[in-house]
Amino acid sequence: MTLPDPKATLLRYLDSVRDALLWKLDGLPEYDVRRPLTPTGTNLLGLVKHVASVEAGYLGLVFDRPFPDTRPWMLGDAEPNADMWATEEESREEILDLYRRVREHAAATVEALELDSRGTVPWWGEARREVSLHQILVHLVAELNRHAGQADILRETLDGSAGLVQGNDNLVEGDQAWWQAYHARLEQAARTAAGLPPA
Repeated sequence: MTLPDPKATLLRYLDSVRDALLWKLDGLPEYDVRRPLTPTGTNLLGLVKHVASVEAGYLGLVFDRPFPDTRPWMLGDAEPNADMWATEEESREEILDLYRRVREHAAATVEALELDSRGTVPWWGEARREVSLHQILVHLVAELNRHAGQADILRETLDGSAGLVQGNDNLVEGDQAWWQAYHARLEQAARTAAGLPPA
């Protein structure tokens, strides 16, 4: 049996999480993709804008292949959290197109380099800033999975949509009544464990 190419495996996992994140915006109105849904302002379109910045840096600048369309919010002197939300002037289409182009640039970087190719992450501490492409791809799979998980919870909060990817929600089969009963059961178990009276 031939084992899969390690670079292709990393790219497959990276692409699957990229697609999962983008899917969480599908079908939502403009307000819902932009509005802050946590006390720290986390929002769906902002997550896409953020990962565009992250990938442009890690699969561009780090390997001396800078993304050619650097935005002001991608620079070190940008306003704090400028990459975490879309301004009124930035359209959903503009941010999605930017991320598509960042992904193309990232793919060209990965294609051009070997997994042991060296790079430098200037925003990491001196002791760990020298990296390999392999390390950065693992880092990106981990970071983007974190953000896709955030997006999954945000989307479920908005309209009840949940799941891994379109066509494979990776959830137990159950109708609305089943999920309500399941939720009630978990609530009761939590209350009992905490010594609280029934709800």
